[in-house]
Amino acid sequence: MKICNIDEMRNLDRRAMEEYGIVQELLMENAGQAAYYTILKETGIENKHFTVYCGAGNNGGDGLVVARKLHSNGARVRVIMLGDRSRFKGAAKLNLDIAEKIQIPMVDWKDVSEAMETVQDTDLIIDAIFGTGIDRDVEGKYRDAIELINSAGKPVFSLDIPSGVNGDTGQVMGVSVKADYTITFGLPKAGNLLYPGFDRGGKLYVTHISFPPALYDSEDIKISANDPQPFPSRKRDTHKGDYGKTLFIAGASSYLGAPYFSALSFLKAGGGLSYLATPGSVSSFIGNKGSEIIFVPQKETTSGSISRENREQLLEFAETTDMVVIGPGLSLNEETRQLVRDLVAGINKPVLIDGDGITAVAEDTGCIKKRQAPTILTPHPGEMARLTQQNTAEVLQHKIPVVQKTARELNATVVLKGAHTLIGYPDERVFVNLSGNPGMATAGSGDVLTGTITAMAGLGFSPEEAARMGVFMHGFAGDLAAGETGEDGLLADDIMNKLPAAMKALRESYHDITRNHYHKIQLI
Repeated sequence: MKICNIDEMRNLDRRAMEEYGIVQELLMENAGQAAYYTILKETGIENKHFTVYCGAGNNGGDGLVVARKLHSNGARVRVIMLGDRSRFKGAAKLNLDIAEKIQIPMVDWKDVSEAMETVQDTDLIIDAIFGTGIDRDVEGKYRDAIELINSAGKPVFSLDIPSGVNGDTGQVMGVSVKADYTITFGLPKAGNLLYPGFDRGGKLYVTHISFPPALYDSEDIKISANDPQPFPSRKRDTHKGDYGKTLFIAGASSYLGAPYFSALSFLKAGGGLSYLATPGSVSSFIGNKGSEIIFVPQKETTSGSISRENREQLLEFAETTDMVVIGPGLSLNEETRQLVRDLVAGINKPVLIDGDGITAVAEDTGCIKKRQAPTILTPHPGEMARLTQQNTAEVLQHKIPVVQKTARELNATVVLKGAHTLIGYPDERVFVNLSGNPGMATAGSGDVLTGTITAMAGLGFSPEEAARMGVFMHGFAGDLAAGETGEDGLLADDIMNKLPAAMKALRESYHDITRNHYHKIQLI
């Protein structure tokens, strides 16, 4: 499913009206009807009392349509007007006039004490205060209203996005509604799916409000949900070489887990041959746990990391493989960092750079820009800050634009790890991943992701598609692990060991998993 930013949504509305004659009044009616249907489906309306909080913009107009639908079907409804009624215009003004004429109870907000009396005898709250266009912190009576809604202890339905959440970034603008359900119109907005906004929205419903597919599925919309793709079948007459040969250049004397998890996860997710170039002194220790890994022992620096003396051997070995991973647990030794830059510039195979490898190339991104073969970067926000020479707060506040700019400038696939990981391409397409859970924020989880992405390439996906599929499967395996043991205490080992089950489930139930998508987005 496509995901839009605020300017794109405004453009879709404009085109719907100008090119297809779907007038604003009809769009607003469709939005309100979808919200009413969702309320009916989720909670019912019989013998219930609803309070609708309305601002003065189109979001308030949507709220008035919902109020009318509830009123006409026998529910008790009261509207609390936060916006100045004289500021209503267009379709919102039309629906205000209708609401007044059919005598829906409507009061203007005066102070929080009076509103507190109202909320005590309501069963459900409809949030139609701001919508997606907010770009400054919430203050005054609006802040009071949102805090009252959040403290009321009543089920809350937000229209388009919880009021106070920025529609482009998902950032909370000082304070926001904490909804149980959100009904968003046209397409999901980026802020509906990016944290912390996603966490404020509850169960997410989407209605296309009569947009034709040519509008909402346009190639011009660059952001999409990371829906999984079907796997190629494993042929009966086959051998391990058919599923990828990956060289992992990873590890140091103090970092044994990262090379182990990355190299073995490749095999757990269906990859064929896993070669691990790691310091000779640690090979036997890793081999005791991962006996299926093929070791390529390396000369070491005095600190126990991979020495630059291995450069020519590694460049030559890389040419015999299908893909190379550089970085997990390499350490920050200066000689090893220089080796990383040499290898990234010199290897003519697809390369995935992770962990300490990203820190190394961040010092001179020219080694990435020179590459002809595909490059995948898998930074967490701190590593992304180093790559882009920004601070981490800036990265977190503007994740999608940062990913788009970095992928374009480095001509690389960029996987920005975190809750709802982003996968960005040089053409500015970005995919928002919806699998995974908070328990996966654990040491070694990113190394399992690295192995999973390379396994997807081994199964036949292009490096770009492998990044998307690897992120999804990593999260899916984490969801299976959490479903079995809970999120607390989840280990990278648990995620890795669920990879075969995740692969099996997606092969056997692809359409069901794709359609339901963990029930995180429901289409009305």
